[in-house]
Amino acid sequence: MPEQEVNQAIKTIISRRSIRHYSDSPVTDEEVTAIMTAAMSAPSAGNEQPWEFIIIRDKKTLSSITKIHPYAQMLEEASLAIAVCGDILKEKHQGFWVQDCSAATQNILLAAHALGLGAVWLGIHPIKERVDGIAKLLHLPSNIVPLSLVPVGHPDEEKVPANRFDSSRLHHEIWP
Repeated sequence: MPEQEVNQAIKTIISRRSIRHYSDSPVTDEEVTAIMTAAMSAPSAGNEQPWEFIIIRDKKTLSSITKIHPYAQMLEEASLAIAVCGDILKEKHQGFWVQDCSAATQNILLAAHALGLGAVWLGIHPIKERVDGIAKLLHLPSNIVPLSLVPVGHPDEEKVPANRFDSSRLHHEIWP
């Protein structure tokens, strides 16, 4: 498909990359509000919206997370991180909070990219040590389960879009 025919939303999706290095420029409150508006616009099972979000800017807390999550070293450079959590008491359809919060996490990544920011998805759930460590650090009540953590900042690296389209993964009507 010629690039001029691809609309802006698809360009944003295709060009988004995981960014792990950030400059010292702060992320503004307005940018955070825009990102969180996008996050809360995600679809959810039964429209239950079981998500809760924690915006973490405190450098000590961000640094502490690196001791819990083995792949979180970029938090030392990030302006902030967003913990995406599910409230299991708000579930209308049991177990779907994971999908709902995953959709919200993807919206965070896309909104950050659309704003010229960088972000990366760090998985927490279902790894018990990460879930328990983050829950303790952030003082989460027992009904709130951390699913993911998204560091956000102004990119200090450039990555070209990856062409991940693979027609061999497409199947029509039935499995061949």
